[in-house]
Amino acid sequence: MGQDLKGLDLQTGLFTLRQIRAATNNFDVSNKVGEGGFGSVYKGLLSDGNQLLLVYEYMENNSLARALFGSEECQLKLDWTTRHKICVGIARGLAYLHEESRLKIVHRDIKATNVLLDKYLNPKISDFGLAKLDEEDNTHISTRIAGTYGYMAPEYAMRGYLTDKADVYSFGVVTLEIVSGRSNTSHRPKEEPFNLLDWAHLLKEEGNLIKLVDPRLGSDYNKEEVMVVIHVALLCTNVSSAARPTMSSVVSMLEGNIIVPDLVSDMSLLHDEMKAKELQKYYQINEEINMSESSRRTMSTDGPWTATSSSAADLYPINPESGLLENRF
Repeated sequence: MGQDLKGLDLQTGLFTLRQIRAATNNFDVSNKVGEGGFGSVYKGLLSDGNQLLLVYEYMENNSLARALFGSEECQLKLDWTTRHKICVGIARGLAYLHEESRLKIVHRDIKATNVLLDKYLNPKISDFGLAKLDEEDNTHISTRIAGTYGYMAPEYAMRGYLTDKADVYSFGVVTLEIVSGRSNTSHRPKEEPFNLLDWAHLLKEEGNLIKLVDPRLGSDYNKEEVMVVIHVALLCTNVSSAARPTMSSVVSMLEGNIIVPDLVSDMSLLHDEMKAKELQKYYQINEEINMSESSRRTMSTDGPWTATSSSAADLYPINPESGLLENRF
């Protein structure tokens, strides 16, 4: 992380292992605050006696994981409109981190547990403990593998090859969870292990993708919108990272501003380099259109970012024509 922060004008300090041991009373269990994907977190006392606090926005509705597949008393009744809003909100947050923020960030651990829901069920991406800064001239980052199996892109899980397309893959898995109300890697005693992504591909081959929809929704959903979301999710979880869209393209597809390319319905593109290149060209054309629209409106997306995390309500919309600009001001 020190290498990543080099050259940035940040007021940071470095502590030796000896100082950290002293501050935490040799990592005493009484000072353990909690545990995350990056390791254990301890409370430490500064030598000058100062107590510094991190204050976060209160997320009234806890995590998306708890809302979808927590215990019965913890689950929330999320109708289709709310689920669609959550998908778009997460996509916007990732588009900001990858493409609009001054510091390009790959989150590395997108999953339902790391998406928090506020009072109005707006999603907020949280837990940046594994995040990596990505320099624009880097085609990829080679790094040690960290994250959550079941959400990690294959090229990252197997080779440590990290690009923003790893987050795109994770987003696709989370989107399928939102549609189905099921965890990608749930396991119950006396039951066969269940993999949501495998099931989605099986239903796709059978031409029965609508069966993915959470039974709790009944028939109260927009079938056309649901199918768009499912196809976008499958596109995002493509084995070929080159065939996955950028997150700004994902936002445009989910909002109906661009059509999901027909190529996504053909799973043979997983091993077809030519089709992957066609998809890349398709995304590039649409991104250029969106960028030219943005520049005509002279809207800056590189201003200071003060929120604790990226959210549906707090991010600039990717497409100025979407009508969502009004929600920001």
